[in-house]
Amino acid sequence: MQHLFTRHTSFYAVIGLTVLCAGLALSLNAAWWLPCLLFLALSILGVYDLNQTRHAIRRNYPVIGNLRFLFEYIRPEVRQYFFEDDTLKMPFSRVDRSLVYQRAKRQMDQRPFGTQGDVYDSHYEWINHAMVPAHVQDTDFRITVGGPDCAKPVDLSVFNISAMSFGALSANAVRALNKGAALGNFAHDTGEGGVSRYHLEHGGGLIWNVGSGYFGCRNPDGSFSAERFADMACRDNIRMIEIKLSQGAKPGHGGVLPAPKVTPEIAAARGVPAGQDCISPASHSAFSTPIELMHFIVRLRELSGGKPVGFKLCIGHPWEWFAIAKAMLATGITPDFIVVDGAEGGTGAAPIEFVDHVGTPLREGLRLVHNTLVGIGLREKIRLGASGKVISAFDMARIMALGADWCNSARAYMFAIGCIQAQTCHTGRCPTGVTTQDPARQKALVVADKSVRVANYHANTLKALGELLGAAGLQHPGDLRPHHIARRIANGEVRVLSALFPDLQKGELLEGKFRNTIFRTAWPMAQAESFDPLYSLSAALSGHADQSIPDAPDPAAAAG
Repeated sequence: MQHLFTRHTSFYAVIGLTVLCAGLALSLNAAWWLPCLLFLALSILGVYDLNQTRHAIRRNYPVIGNLRFLFEYIRPEVRQYFFEDDTLKMPFSRVDRSLVYQRAKRQMDQRPFGTQGDVYDSHYEWINHAMVPAHVQDTDFRITVGGPDCAKPVDLSVFNISAMSFGALSANAVRALNKGAALGNFAHDTGEGGVSRYHLEHGGGLIWNVGSGYFGCRNPDGSFSAERFADMACRDNIRMIEIKLSQGAKPGHGGVLPAPKVTPEIAAARGVPAGQDCISPASHSAFSTPIELMHFIVRLRELSGGKPVGFKLCIGHPWEWFAIAKAMLATGITPDFIVVDGAEGGTGAAPIEFVDHVGTPLREGLRLVHNTLVGIGLREKIRLGASGKVISAFDMARIMALGADWCNSARAYMFAIGCIQAQTCHTGRCPTGVTTQDPARQKALVVADKSVRVANYHANTLKALGELLGAAGLQHPGDLRPHHIARRIANGEVRVLSALFPDLQKGELLEGKFRNTIFRTAWPMAQAESFDPLYSLSAALSGHADQSIPDAPDPAAAAG
């Protein structure tokens, strides 16, 4: 029996069927020419399969071997629509996506018959409720961003659109997000691709993301242009300036937008020549040390007319962040805000190794930044934002309990304007028009409809956050503390986050107290004058730091 079916059986079969259908068409009915042409095309495909040299499967299994590539091509869609578990996070679960869609469309976002999660699973988290809940009347939670040196502080929502560039997003996607931000009175981060005309079209408040490419404020050689920066930064739409040091998707990695993708519109927004490779370096040229970063912040604040200026980063080497903190102490200069991006964040395409294995996750990174600022006595002067897979009100509550003053989200707002997580963002073939520059595909995204959904999602998520806070007996997200969130850990034990992420006392780093290993080892390594460590981490951990650098400075003295 096995000899009747060989690896070429399908090829012989289509040839035979071609001949059979041709005979039937000639002798019986011309309608047989249609299947004859079909089988003839498959026969030609089989001949090509036998002679091509790229795919061994097609050479060994002509015709039928092509099914392997067809099934591989449609596998993501088949998996998503027919086999994916509702709670499987790949990278966002159907439950998460559905929640955004429901809130964006003002549909019922309640669920019957109990949770779909396993409340006894490790890492399950919940917020502890109060016996006497509070009544939260106004859920348009807001904070003021702007330190003592800021002349134009900003009244900011606690839930805003995270950095996504025009070029990565379509023109209609940018329009819809910005119009939604205007309708809901919250902020829209431009991403490092510059301020395009689509960002300005509907008047939504913008956080201008200034990356290492200085797009929109650069000289022809790629260096920072103070004149061009001031011209844009003083516009009313620009509310805050964010210096991008690194991002969660690919920290420590630059980028190149290939010449064919640098259209005249993208070139105009970025201030680069059209039709040429657009390079985003891995590091800034306007500063090279922590102290120079502080002075750059002052410069941007002055050029913008006194608007809040801060920076965004994904935590990497802890001594580099500590060096920035020491530069604040050494210069007396503080940013108005810091946005901590988690390694789980990222809308744009990035190398697999960077997506999966580079950068500190949000919770650990945020807690380190928060505790450092507390430990050096500067937390009250600096606002903290956080971004990284924020979808629901509970996501916000957990992150704000760990120290964030506000949350940003990128992919959730993409869902609100129609993204279906097809994960074809980098191909230009986005099925919903969100991440493509194809004019025909963009037309599918209707700005008037999707902008309302953006505003709806924002408002309904904050409403849900208000209900969570009320259940916990709180009035504002700023009242959240780590002890309000509990987590089940290994072996069924339960810990509140304050036990897993202990607080520092105000000013204790200045006193030379290092209760945590990361501060004890990396704080003395950091120096305000350079991002380089004073000695190696291996030396610090082995207790031989004093042998690596003679007369190593006292940790308390190094703080200031």
